[in-house]
Amino acid sequence: MKDQKDMQLASELRTVVTRLIKKLRKQSSTADRLSLTERSTIALLDLHGELLPNELAAMEKITTQSMSQILSKLQELGFIKRRISETDKRKAIITLSDEGRSILYQVRNERDEWLNKALAATCTAEEKALLKEAIGPLTKLVDFD
Repeated sequence: MKDQKDMQLASELRTVVTRLIKKLRKQSSTADRLSLTERSTIALLDLHGELLPNELAAMEKITTQSMSQILSKLQELGFIKRRISETDKRKAIITLSDEGRSILYQVRNERDEWLNKALAATCTAEEKALLKEAIGPLTKLVDFD
């Protein structure tokens, strides 16, 4: 019986998280210009500072060829910069441009503003406290492989 309740929890959690993600994606007009992987690539560059294309591909779990196409588009848009490695001239080091960082922060701010407004309009103080407590377990789920 416990296994069935656990499966029900897994199903309900998947459904609500998926719906929340879809809602959040719609809350940024800026984000419509970029695919999910392109936005994720920009976020990884913001987090790590600089990465090689094969490192980005591995983090995104895509082929280096697919990452190359993504990086070409991001470079065309002016969101990334490439420079040749001083230690290995065959390698390109990818960094985020000021414009790329600005777009990333704009998207995040648009979504954070919507979520803050939604929390204020729909949740009691107790419910907000419950959500805050749930961040730890949800983070464990995200980090699980």
